[in-house]
Amino acid sequence: MQGFQGSVLSRRAVLAAAGALVLPAMPALAQSANQSFEAWLRDFRAKARARGISDEVYDRVTRGLKPDTSVYAKDRAQPEFREELWQYLNRRISEWRLVTGRTAAKQNAALLKRLNKDFGVEPDVLLGLWGMESAFGELVTDEDHMKPVFPSLAALAWGEPRRRRYWETELLNAFAIVQRGWGTPDMMLGSWAGAMGHTQWMPEVWLNLGIDYDGDGRVSPYEIGDALAGSSRYLIKRGKYQSGLPWGFEVTVPASAARYADAKSIRTVAEWGKLGIAPAGGGRLTHPAARTRLWAPVGIEGPSFLLTQNFYAVRSYNPSMNYALAVCHLGDRVLGGGGFITPFPGGERALTLAEIQEVQKRLTAAGFDTGGVDGRVGNLTMRAVANFQRRSGMKPDGYAGLDVLAALRKGR
Repeated sequence: MQGFQGSVLSRRAVLAAAGALVLPAMPALAQSANQSFEAWLRDFRAKARARGISDEVYDRVTRGLKPDTSVYAKDRAQPEFREELWQYLNRRISEWRLVTGRTAAKQNAALLKRLNKDFGVEPDVLLGLWGMESAFGELVTDEDHMKPVFPSLAALAWGEPRRRRYWETELLNAFAIVQRGWGTPDMMLGSWAGAMGHTQWMPEVWLNLGIDYDGDGRVSPYEIGDALAGSSRYLIKRGKYQSGLPWGFEVTVPASAARYADAKSIRTVAEWGKLGIAPAGGGRLTHPAARTRLWAPVGIEGPSFLLTQNFYAVRSYNPSMNYALAVCHLGDRVLGGGGFITPFPGGERALTLAEIQEVQKRLTAAGFDTGGVDGRVGNLTMRAVANFQRRSGMKPDGYAGLDVLAALRKGR
């Protein structure tokens, strides 16, 4: 197992596994709080002082602070809907995201080149992370996705017993960010668990791995250069990213080698070749000395991959194989690469941008709120699709696919 970091602590290991869609309603109550929030806040000051947080900063942050108790449902809930891998990929590598990503790549070409020179992390990986985490910055201040982090972190530190020490530490980290002058409570917007900015840093990552890459005197995940530089450092230090190595290769697997497609057995590319593993689409495998794992996520009848350490570097960002595959494939596609050569069994093509817009328009006309007709399938569109599916007697998986489009056109 040398050379791989299969169990590296993720910057978001506490979040729900990638692939979670819509969270069911749960009681918004403190899970375990022995005192009122106000009393807890008074007592917590001692821990802040011990961490070096000044009373002035503590008072500024906590003045009028109310806990966002909705985070308890999000922390404990299991996903209401589950996607097949091909659905997961279709939704995240949509035409809207590719168009948005190619524009972002063009506008930031000089920055990506400089980052590659300074850190050795390839543009495709950074673009994939940026696209997955914030849709190339589109979601950074989106009120449907990002909220002020102090009410969330304070609620978790106060009333979430299972990882209270973790949440207390992250809350203190957030105080430290304010004390350093890198952020203010009003501008620190993030996910329900406190992940912020273009590449969704938790406060600990902001403090320990952030870089003032644009030289403005502060570190900020809300600035593209700082965000991508800090994430480059993360991939190297915590993911053991190796410069010059691709994340992996799509391959074909003969039946005689199927038992090795467990994402565990490690061999060099050359050794896999001797077992009959070949590039999907023909040609020869490159990087013969690279140590890789063979992964067939849905069996060898679907797409299969040889995965290098750099795939697992991406996975260190979020402990999900599906997440890492989506990041890597999104980055490839943004830079002009094609789709996977081997289709997913039972899969279907993704709807085009125009078709997604048509779905949103028809759902809106039928009384389902999609949040707009922009061609991006966000939380509101997924909920609208699921509600339409329920009304129509379809499986309510929230996936805007060909069957949903056809049913909408029929007026079901």
